Amino acid sequence: MGRPGRAILRVCNLHKVYTAAGTATIALNGIDLDVETGSFISIIGPSGCGKSTLLQIMAGLATPSSGDVFFGTTRVQEPPRDVVYVFQQYTRSLFPWKTVERNVAFGLENKGTMSRAEIAARTREMIGLVRLSGFERHYPWQLSGGMQQRVAIARALACRPAVLLMDEPFSAVDALTRVGLQELLRSLCRELAVTVVFVTHDVDEGVYLSSRIIALTRAPGTIAIDMPIELPAPRDQITTRALPAYLDYRARLLAQLFADEALNNVEAA
Repeated sequence: MGRPGRAILRVCNLHKVYTAAGTATIALNGIDLDVETGSFISIIGPSGCGKSTLLQIMAGLATPSSGDVFFGTTRVQEPPRDVVYVFQQYTRSLFPWKTVERNVAFGLENKGTMSRAEIAARTREMIGLVRLSGFERHYPWQLSGGMQQRVAIARALACRPAVLLMDEPFSAVDALTRVGLQELLRSLCRELAVTVVFVTHDVDEGVYLSSRIIALTRAPGTIAIDMPIELPAPRDQITTRALPAYLDYRARLLAQLFADEALNNVEAA
């Protein structure tokens, strides 16, 4: 996993260009980013700025037009073994024909490095950590949206990844469920010492969860702000969000997003 504070993922001069009907569209335009071991980095920005594209390239699920991504010292050309991607839509992450237990065990079974007894023990542990004990034999369609997302998180973390890449994982659930999932994610990441890169449209969510926020400009996406988030621990949904420092981070990030949106509206007029 690398030593604490060292870059576990490095993005070097990354460009991504899409071509359709003979027209080239620049999605990402020279992204340089080091992800330090143990950090929680949120990526925010206007719609269409390349946030998800960047995450997919970091995961080895998409290829850059130029530039490189390194996991440790290895150039990423396919999904790295110790990097796990959680999709925005939990319905894309879970197998509807498998129970909660079998969904959580899926990645462990495919790794082929653990005995059946070890897989069963790890699966029980993760189901307990996401507070789904008693639902082991349920199928995804028998669960609420928040419960399904907890299954997806449990399956992702069961393999003990070094890096967890999450693409707006809480956007499809209601506000109260979202708060619960935020607290669950923070707790699990502390307990399991996982590095997280988290794409979100929600500035408040990014500030609350993160140790650092990257704000991208509208397309072609470049880094407009690289902001360390230094808030006291432990964080609390009520008191932390009322802190002057929290409000200052939020205001600075929103100012960047609003400036981008205003420019976009002027050019579209």
